[in-house]
Amino acid sequence: MTLTRRHLVSTLGASAALGIIVRPAFAAPLTSTLGRDAAQYGVRANAPDDQTSALQRAINEAAKAQMPLALAPGNYRTGPLDLPAGAQIVGVRGASKLVFTGGPSMFTATGADHLGLTNLTLDGGNLSLPDRRGLVHCLSGRDVRVTDCEIINSGGNGIWLENVAGEIRGNTIRKIATTAIVSFDALGLLVAQNTIQDTSDNGIEILRTVTGDDGSMVIDNRIEDIKAGAGGSGQHGNAINAFRANNVIVRGNRIRDCDYSGVRGNSASNIQIIGNSITNVREVALYSEFSFEGAIIANNTVDVCATGVSVCNFNEGARIAIVQGNILRNILPKRPIGTAPDDDGGVGIYIEADSAVTGNLIENAPSCGIVAGWGEYLRDITINANVIRNSFVGIGVSVVPGTGKTLVNGNMISNAPRGAIVGYDHAKPVTGDLMVTGASAFPRIVLSGNAAQ
Repeated sequence: MTLTRRHLVSTLGASAALGIIVRPAFAAPLTSTLGRDAAQYGVRANAPDDQTSALQRAINEAAKAQMPLALAPGNYRTGPLDLPAGAQIVGVRGASKLVFTGGPSMFTATGADHLGLTNLTLDGGNLSLPDRRGLVHCLSGRDVRVTDCEIINSGGNGIWLENVAGEIRGNTIRKIATTAIVSFDALGLLVAQNTIQDTSDNGIEILRTVTGDDGSMVIDNRIEDIKAGAGGSGQHGNAINAFRANNVIVRGNRIRDCDYSGVRGNSASNIQIIGNSITNVREVALYSEFSFEGAIIANNTVDVCATGVSVCNFNEGARIAIVQGNILRNILPKRPIGTAPDDDGGVGIYIEADSAVTGNLIENAPSCGIVAGWGEYLRDITINANVIRNSFVGIGVSVVPGTGKTLVNGNMISNAPRGAIVGYDHAKPVTGDLMVTGASAFPRIVLSGNAAQ
């Protein structure tokens, strides 16, 4: 008999009336569209025994079949797991939890491309990890993606990457013994829209073994409660730290409550620090230091810090910066214990060489609104169209022998009791108010169009 559409519909209807479920022969198995169910490999949710062997077999078989591995809701006790190329593990957000039982890392991948961890909770159990290890540890991979996961209670780093291209997006990473996300020698990395809370080293580190192009993008993350648990003078306690990594973009991040800096670029040329919101950091909020060429620090808001912006170390070759359109308020008078003894706080913006400081608003800086130069380390600075309110000194410019030129024009300075524009010898103001006395004794300082009240 020829099977017509009418006959098939009537047959299915009759079967349903009898309580029989009929599946057409051509229907695909559920696991072929959604992934392989880990349970079919003997992985048991909420089992009291260790699931490492069953999980490893499931990961290997699903990757071999080029299919995701699906984890049902529940807790899974596991030791170290290896991720082969193509491994993709998908859980139910907030419900599929892997609980670490010990080892160097929960997930390790070496030379594996096209990896994915999605909608998983990874609980490190506060078990100590070796140095330079993360709960997720990936070396030399492309298209590595960790998305929409929760990583908690790591006894080392949260995620450790070396020579990796991919994205770390939409994760919550909290209660981490060292740093939430560490990347060495990235090949093209996006770190975006993560929530990072309560770490004891740094929030995000973008690092290179030798100075060179990196190009990582650190965008729209929320980073809070970053402690300098290891002490130091600024290596730790930063929300975002770029070291030797050129062409990094740090944009649109919300940063709060850090022992040291909000964003610290160290020997990182062409860094862009743009549009970040920073509150309650206890050292320099926005830092570009040591041997770099090129920095843009623009359109950030900072409320409570020891120094708002510092672009320094001309003695190490640091030069070329634009500091523009920032709002810097409520500057603390002292930096943390452990910084250099002569590194006082209370400064809105500090700048040294081949740079423009334009259109910033600085309020409540107990030492100085803007400082140009440290001793002889000053060259080719323009300070233009800034508004400075309630600073002991409005603008300080180094006047020791050997400095380069500084142009100060069109600034509005309000309530600067020691003087609107004052000459400095290192940290010490040594002249009267140059807006009153004139700068003729210092021909390398050019003043015009400034207003003070």
